[in-house]
Amino acid sequence: MKNYSCIHPSEQIVEFMKRVYDRGMTTTSGGNISILDDKGDMWISPSGIDKGSLTPADIVCVKKNGEIVGRHKPSSEYPFHRAVFDCRRDVRAVLHAHPPALVSLSVAGMMPKIDSCGAFADVCRGVSFAAYEIPGSIELGRNLAAEFAKGVFSTILENHGACVAGATLPEAFTRMEALDFCARTTINAKRLGKIAKAPQIDDTVRVAGGAPVRCPAEEAALRENAAALTRRAYAQGLFTASSGLFAIRSGKGFIVCDPAIDRAHAAPEDLRRGASEIIEAVFAAHPEFNAIAIATPPSLMGFAVSDATFDPRVIPESYIMLREMPTLPARATTAKIAKTLCPRTPAIIVRNRFAATAGKTALEAFDRLEVGEYSARAAIDAALFGGLRPIVGKAIDDIVEAFHLIP
Repeated sequence: MKNYSCIHPSEQIVEFMKRVYDRGMTTTSGGNISILDDKGDMWISPSGIDKGSLTPADIVCVKKNGEIVGRHKPSSEYPFHRAVFDCRRDVRAVLHAHPPALVSLSVAGMMPKIDSCGAFADVCRGVSFAAYEIPGSIELGRNLAAEFAKGVFSTILENHGACVAGATLPEAFTRMEALDFCARTTINAKRLGKIAKAPQIDDTVRVAGGAPVRCPAEEAALRENAAALTRRAYAQGLFTASSGLFAIRSGKGFIVCDPAIDRAHAAPEDLRRGASEIIEAVFAAHPEFNAIAIATPPSLMGFAVSDATFDPRVIPESYIMLREMPTLPARATTAKIAKTLCPRTPAIIVRNRFAATAGKTALEAFDRLEVGEYSARAAIDAALFGGLRPIVGKAIDDIVEAFHLIP
């Protein structure tokens, strides 16, 4: 796990601005990031410099006394960064960006429905809405500070984008990414129908267990594969920095991704020996499975938080990989989840909670998750043209026969 406490603020800002840009959450000229150091000096991204190719030398330091040190001007938004730091002593990093989904909500005067999915709510830790003011103005800083003074960590800026805060920059980035996923999920759910509020549920996906003392060669190979697929799932937008995991059967036990790690940097040593109640139940019920993926990607979650039901009969590959992909209620018991996620239906949705896939290998579970998200996205888009025309009847029977699927 990468230790950012030992990395200079300018290098942190460069790394996370690149991640913001690469995730499509800002443009070449948009967005800004700041860190407040132990002396009270603020390090901040520059104004008018390409966000996709920043270097540490481009980062500006605004001293506690107001002196500006650096070869560029600080971001024009630095007044609101300072205003947030001044009103929140627990905040040491501020991130502002323009993810399209969050911008669309800000233009519509809406906030993402973070209460529809507990995974998002836990990370965002409260969202508010700040009234419009001219970018870079003292007035915008006042509006934003007034919202953060309420104790929230995420704020939508009217007709502007979003701003998040954290005790560290990795925490703030994780929050922006989760807020963006939540916004995309909200938009997808709205296209499909009514958005449902998540009921209070015990988190039975929480992972227990610890790091290994020593690692046999066979387990080392499984760890490397699971870590690589975790990074790949992050790159594909299936996982966020803070959500999504693979669980792998290893001998008589299991290895599973540590929930505290940044998925973009997952390493073999970041997997634990142990599992959650749901994972253990699925593996116990189905010895055919050696891997499980659990995630909250925005298209599948659009179905999970709406009153719509996902029909995976989009193209033959979708049905082959996912079969019917049943949707279970939010309060489904562990026993019900373990019974449903089986070789006959190796992919499921649990409303307001997650999508899960399983397979003989980690790659097969990953493939199913990827196919599920792509197919859900296609189904949502098809709704704009009158709805999905699924493969039905004899065509389904022919697929079952041709690919030797479980009837």
